[in-house]
Amino acid sequence: MYKHILIATDGSELADHSVTHGVALAKALDARVTIVTVTEPWSAFDLAVEIRNQSPDPLEKFEGIAAKVANRILASAAEKAKQAGVKFNALHVPDRYPAEAIIATAAKHGCDLIVMASHGRRGLGRLVLGSQTFEVVTHSKIPTLVVR
Repeated sequence: MYKHILIATDGSELADHSVTHGVALAKALDARVTIVTVTEPWSAFDLAVEIRNQSPDPLEKFEGIAAKVANRILASAAEKAKQAGVKFNALHVPDRYPAEAIIATAAKHGCDLIVMASHGRRGLGRLVLGSQTFEVVTHSKIPTLVVR
């Protein structure tokens, strides 16, 4: 049925459950997986504060920290795929809004299913879909499995 599953994660506990679920589904279907995490663009306000504080090269510092966090998130997800014996590719998409990057990455890599958590870091207390998940569900042409 599904041959290439995109699993989106932000490293949150709920996203970790969606990684586990997505990897198990891929194993059961003998599908390959693309694991993606996205780093949002740095806001102009944050940049202005750093410049006002005379922080040396704040953009490079932000990008370095973002890359380290993304690598940690991807390493954890990749370990689950390795343990399950699922073929995978892990990607960090920097400087994009998550929903936009998830949809674009799934299309670019020929994924036929997106697996993601019902909400991420910012929406842990919410009872409805998180904003990024809602955007993916409503704008993607690729089926989306939402893990609660």
